[in-house]
Amino acid sequence: MVKKILPWVVYIMLFGFIIIGYALKENMNNYLSKMMKAQAGSEIINSGSAYVDSTFNYTKNGLNYQLTFLEFGSTGCSACKRMESVMTEIRTKYPQTVNVVFLNILKPENQDLMKYFGVAAIPTQVLLDKEGKEFFRHSGYISTEELSKNIP
Repeated sequence: MVKKILPWVVYIMLFGFIIIGYALKENMNNYLSKMMKAQAGSEIINSGSAYVDSTFNYTKNGLNYQLTFLEFGSTGCSACKRMESVMTEIRTKYPQTVNVVFLNILKPENQDLMKYFGVAAIPTQVLLDKEGKEFFRHSGYISTEELSKNIP
């Protein structure tokens, strides 16, 4: 009798853990992001801040964009590949307004920026305002329509 019931109990518990994990996914991702930022160190924070300020602060550097769409991903990730069409659509829909930037996290030159922003999962989308300040973040695939709701 126990041999017949035990597998079902295990399956139900695993299913419950999967549902709980899915429900808490955003909280876990936010926690991991904060941990990565905390472990970044002052050198990475200072260099990342200087880079973001010089490159994406359009009030200082004179570029005409209103915001920046940073896409952290990888070329081998299936959800990241799906985001390629979203990036293209955003570039087409907002050519003078949004600066779309893809950052391949596997490239060494993008590692510090990934740590600076605390990217814990890919794909991750970060929107920066005209001054280079983050105002929106999402992890996983997001459609053009959903992302456009955050673009003024």
